[in-house]
Amino acid sequence: MTLDPYFQAAPGGDIAFTIEAPKLKFGIGALAEVGEDAKALGMTRIALYTDPRVGRLEPVENVVKAIRAAGLSVEVFDQVEVEPTDRSFKAGTKFAVEGKFDGFVSVGGGSAMDTAKASNLYATYPAEFLAYVNAPVGEARRVPGPLRPHIACPTTFGTASECTGIAIFDMLEMGAKTGIAHAALRPSLGVLDPSVLMTLPVPVVAANGFDVFSHAIESLTARPFSHRMAPATPDKRPLLQGSNPYSDLACTEAIRLVGENIERAVKEPNDLTAREPLMFAGMLAGIGFGNAGCHVPHAMSYAVAGLVEDYRPEGWPADHAIVPHGMSVILNAPAVFRSVASACPDRHLRAAAAFGADIRNVPEDRAGELLATHVINLMRRTGVPNGLSAVGYGEADLDALSDRAFAQQRLLVNSPRPVSRDDLRGFFKDAMRYW
Repeated sequence: MTLDPYFQAAPGGDIAFTIEAPKLKFGIGALAEVGEDAKALGMTRIALYTDPRVGRLEPVENVVKAIRAAGLSVEVFDQVEVEPTDRSFKAGTKFAVEGKFDGFVSVGGGSAMDTAKASNLYATYPAEFLAYVNAPVGEARRVPGPLRPHIACPTTFGTASECTGIAIFDMLEMGAKTGIAHAALRPSLGVLDPSVLMTLPVPVVAANGFDVFSHAIESLTARPFSHRMAPATPDKRPLLQGSNPYSDLACTEAIRLVGENIERAVKEPNDLTAREPLMFAGMLAGIGFGNAGCHVPHAMSYAVAGLVEDYRPEGWPADHAIVPHGMSVILNAPAVFRSVASACPDRHLRAAAAFGADIRNVPEDRAGELLATHVINLMRRTGVPNGLSAVGYGEADLDALSDRAFAQQRLLVNSPRPVSRDDLRGFFKDAMRYW
């Protein structure tokens, strides 16, 4: 492809990429329009998904009012688990089946949006739970057809679940994360209202910001779509295709916006002008990775989140141990950059420049180290824990972490270079402490 040498065709590689563009609405006060949006989508009886904490906040109250003002019926499921599990997905599905709803609205973080996606899927096309779950954990069965309409209203800005056809959860018996990925899961509409971010605690803002950055850089540096084996038929082309020119544009801008605003958003928590661009960056990164996909840091993050024993970070519910998703990703990322940058150093330098690093006179063989150093410095300034040891892990955990991360082949095959189990062990070891 002449657009970028990175997309040079490989023997047997794909010849094209597809663009799945989500329908989105962005603006302060946009939640007030959700009722009319739901009516326009043909909803009459709506299931609203949220978690117990967000359920007590103004955004949920405002959305319920908007739905009822439009003359529609709504029932609230407020038992979404933060960092949802298969148990949480099944409880949400039970609510959806029993309620016989014709539309879904989710208000909250990725946990609420992903639970609504899964509940919509299993209520519309009932099946054994593992039927639609990604291989090798599940059967990765294709979704038979369209789902009921779903309006996703994020109250955070990290997951970008309103943009994607992905639903992530913890498989409790495995102690690891997995998910469901299919274009049919993408919400009918995402409504992004930056005013909701003013209720976010500072640690959550930092974690969300680094999640956005991770989505963007992993998509930018993913294996090019042209190096993935061509599908047998066009309809078999996967949702997450690898890096491509469309995703590159969105991801580069997302990295720039995070680099320019994350520190100010953390240090000036009452300044909406710092948080608004972060929500826009999250949306852009969602558009990017919703078509390209992530790779090694996200694969590692699922193990970190799944094996946590007693870490309870400030800003999240304290009723159970948790390493929040954005945190579990960025704690691994610098260690990965130092190694995989050799496969596409120019792209790592592009990301470093967008993030605010000075790349003048930096040779390509220093690209990974430069990017890692810049990220680590920003982690320190925004209060992110100092590596995996700060969230309860040590060298005794390296084998378990590596085993669970290596199972995430859907993500690992998207790496710009092959990654072995031994590679992962080395990455986890290097990520234990950064300063």
